[in-house]
Amino acid sequence: MEPISPLEQALHAARALVLADLVAGRVAEADVVSLVEDAVAQRRWWVEQWPDGVRYVAGLVAQDVQDALLERYGRWPLCPACGSGDPHALDVEPELGPDPHWVCHKAGVKVAAVGSLAAAFGTPSP
Repeated sequence: MEPISPLEQALHAARALVLADLVAGRVAEADVVSLVEDAVAQRRWWVEQWPDGVRYVAGLVAQDVQDALLERYGRWPLCPACGSGDPHALDVEPELGPDPHWVCHKAGVKVAAVGSLAAAFGTPSP
């Protein structure tokens, strides 16, 4: 059995983190999971072209899925930190960097690391 490459490890980790957030937000339907698979496939090519970008793949997959959901269904994930006002989505920061987090720009707070929205939403971890 061959060891798993750092690229595949990063892609599997990114998939797991984004899926955990989708489950926490109760939107992990089959068609949404397909969006995750599409994002992972596209980022595989991207990291093959720029191997130093492997550290950034989790945040990029999260952003890709968020963008795809916006086009098809609407904003996701909605901010759990702001109790009033218009519903708004969280953003991934840094946009291109390691250790991505979901942040609320309205309140100016980090809500959760990518993959850890369950605690912010008050849902059990998968």
